Amino acid sequence: MLQSPDPKYSQTPAAPSSYTPVKTVNPPLEQATIGRTLVIKGEVSGSESLFIDGRVEGTISLPDNRVTVGRNGHVVANVSAKEVVIMGKVQGNVQCTDRLDLRSEGSLTGDVITHRISVEEGSILKGGVEVRTQEKKDQKQNQQQTQAKQPEAQKQEAPKTMAATAGAQ
Repeated sequence: MLQSPDPKYSQTPAAPSSYTPVKTVNPPLEQATIGRTLVIKGEVSGSESLFIDGRVEGTISLPDNRVTVGRNGHVVANVSAKEVVIMGKVQGNVQCTDRLDLRSEGSLTGDVITHRISVEEGSILKGGVEVRTQEKKDQKQNQQQTQAKQPEAQKQEAPKTMAATAGAQ
C-alpha cells in the first residue's frame, strides 16, 4: 500500500469526539410503497408505514403507523391509521389516533375523526371534522379502570359489614 508522506493523509486514528449519537428506541423506519402504476382493490392492513403513489380502492387499516398519500396517489377508501398525510386525492372517511396532515396540493372528500389536524392553504377538504381531545380518551380509560376496581372494593367491604353485625349479636 502506498502511503503519502503528507501527515494530513496519515492513517492515525481520529481523536474521539465528545458527540455521542442518540440511540433511537423504535426500530428503523420501515415503509411500504405502492408505486404510481399499481392499482390495489380490497383491504390493505399491516404493521408498517405505507406510502401510496398509485391507486387504492377499499379499506386501509394501519392503526399504529402512518399512511402517506403522495402527489400522484388516489385513494377511494376508508383510512384508519395513527397518522395520515395527504398530498394527493382521498375519497373516504379518515380516522386517526394521532393526527391528519392535509398538504396544500391534497384533497380529502369524507369525514374526519382525529386528535390533531393540520390543513394547509390551498388544500381541499369536504366533509365533517371531529377533533377529539386526548383528555377524553384518558378519562374514558380512567373510568373503565375505576369501574373495574369498584366490584373488588365492594367484595372487600362485604366481610367487614358481616363481621360488624356478627359482633353485635
